[in-house]
Amino acid sequence: MQSSLTSKPVQTTGLFSLPVIVAALGYFVDIYDLLLFGIVRVPSLQSLGLTPEQISTDGTLIFNWQMIGLLLGGILWGILGDKRGRLSVLFGSIITYSLANIACGFIPSVTFMDKVTYYALMRFVAGVGLAGELGAGITLVSEVLPTRLRAIGTSLVAGIGLFGAVVAYFTVKLFDWNIAYFIGGGMGIGLLLLRVGVVESGMYKNVSSNHAVNKGNFFAFFTNADRFSRYMKCIGLGIPTWFVIGILATFSNEFGTALGITQEVKPGLAIMWCYVGLSTGDLASGFISQALASRRKAVLGLMLFTLAASVVYLFGGLQSDTALYMACLALGFGIGYWAMFVTIGAEQFGTNLRATAATTVPNMVRGLVFPMTTLYQTVKPTQGVITAGAIVGVIAFAIGIYSVLTIPETHGKEMDFLEE
Repeated sequence: MQSSLTSKPVQTTGLFSLPVIVAALGYFVDIYDLLLFGIVRVPSLQSLGLTPEQISTDGTLIFNWQMIGLLLGGILWGILGDKRGRLSVLFGSIITYSLANIACGFIPSVTFMDKVTYYALMRFVAGVGLAGELGAGITLVSEVLPTRLRAIGTSLVAGIGLFGAVVAYFTVKLFDWNIAYFIGGGMGIGLLLLRVGVVESGMYKNVSSNHAVNKGNFFAFFTNADRFSRYMKCIGLGIPTWFVIGILATFSNEFGTALGITQEVKPGLAIMWCYVGLSTGDLASGFISQALASRRKAVLGLMLFTLAASVVYLFGGLQSDTALYMACLALGFGIGYWAMFVTIGAEQFGTNLRATAATTVPNMVRGLVFPMTTLYQTVKPTQGVITAGAIVGVIAFAIGIYSVLTIPETHGKEMDFLEE
């Protein structure tokens, strides 16, 4: 159930106000740090003297610990965002992942414990910190912008932020892997100083003093059928995005071989091109939503574009590495509804659960990469790379399309309400 607030009117702000700019820069640093391990995984573990087999097994272990941190951090920061305020998450999360990334830069000098264990621990801490950035930023921006600018503002945050992946890729090309970690941590500390001038959401201020309101109750998503349905559909919207990133881009070298491409396909480059497209798509999605006066139509259109691009990627007979990278660019544009999907998650729920929803939903989607990659690896030996990828894709798009067709429309929805 939902109820409107009867408190004083909430003051809104402009599209290029400090909260929007700082949220965009925060997500930029977040994406830089989130993808950095994937980019430096091989060179960093090679420098520690690991064998190729150990690089595969220990690298997977470290990555899994980072993902566990994201899942747990999503719940932690989401609850804190509703109980203690949006700014508490924006400050706490960036301190956590900035210090963790600086600590990763010191890995070559670690002597007091096993370096791989230390690496895994620091990536877990970084994952916890990284989990809070996007959800808290989108929640704050959604609440401080007027309704007519909300979609454009949140798209601006993600569109600028996702270019952090491109910067991460070229930073590793220019500097040693541990210096790249120091740079990421330094950017976070610098952003922390910029955030001092950001003020709390007026909507949250109106609710925070009311102790009778149940704020940040994660289990509330599972105690009401309508709320549970909305929450699951929010997660379902995002599944195709990480099918593209976690399967098609991450394992692009395997797909390249299966397609008969003779040139070496580099997954890091495929992921970079995917994120270039993703940034562009995110910037466009807000304007598309505004033009169509519908979140659902905008997401559905981009999702169907992604489906078509996936078919071309798998069955279109790509014959060169360049063609595959351009397919990744197109796929990235298609999943450019990432910011829109998080915005929908924020708009679906009342002020007392909004940060919890917007922070946990994208991290639940990231966590679903594990079952998707497990299914892919399980099917691949008997059905082959292309068929395995197609099977995972059919499931991902079936869930995504069903979710977007049945989730309530939120375009133009007022945000000043509570979940009861």
